[in-house]
Amino acid sequence: MDTIPKMDKRRTVLVTGAAGGVGRAAAELFAQQGWQVWALDIESPKSVLPAEVEFLHSDAADPAQIDAVAAELIAQLPNGLDALVNNAAVQITKPINETSFEEWDWVHAVNLRAPFLYVKAFYAALLQARGAVVNVSSVHAQATSAEIGAYASTKGGLLALTRAMAIEFAPHGVRANAVLPGATDTPMLAAGLGRGHVAGGSLEQRKADLAGKILLQRLAAPAEIAEVIYFLADAARSSYITGQSIVADGGALARLSTE
Repeated sequence: MDTIPKMDKRRTVLVTGAAGGVGRAAAELFAQQGWQVWALDIESPKSVLPAEVEFLHSDAADPAQIDAVAAELIAQLPNGLDALVNNAAVQITKPINETSFEEWDWVHAVNLRAPFLYVKAFYAALLQARGAVVNVSSVHAQATSAEIGAYASTKGGLLALTRAMAIEFAPHGVRANAVLPGATDTPMLAAGLGRGHVAGGSLEQRKADLAGKILLQRLAAPAEIAEVIYFLADAARSSYITGQSIVADGGALARLSTE
């Protein structure tokens, strides 16, 4: 695990799954707003992160690595942790009856167990700062499609866990909310568009077909989802919001599937 440097008195945030996609966009936005950012991912960023972002290699599926990150980082948080963004996620694109229990357990370890463990590990620091937890769920928590059952089940579980966190943490001044992104132009979306029942044509054509089914007629950019995450993390913007979920899907869930 990388060594975590000393921090100053800026607001602090930990973002998991931050090497690319929504997580990277969130880390960059927090940095632009003057926060000290720790970005975690098992993969390395493909390009240089802002100077305000300290990147740490860590596997969200490994409880020992979560504990190791917490043990070192907490020592560098004299004022606590202002925000924890649980964004790390993986996806298996298989029919349920073809998904092995090892694959099922891996998806649940990263997408659902890790947020639970990160919150446990950093709860005292969140309490000290009267901070916020932002869990990145998905529209698949509310409506899903074929061949991503393992993923969808974790996102539904994360939504329920967010409500439970909000209930238990509110008396101590810690807020917990969830973001439910819709189709966002990330590598995970591209991989998902390769699954059996949607495959066919070029990736760009599949993206265009998907965008045509969304009210706003386009995919989200990762930076747009990052703005919602930031809103929920920043107490100056969302101090009276907890236990809620914000859907950012371009209107996809607003339309009946029968139309």
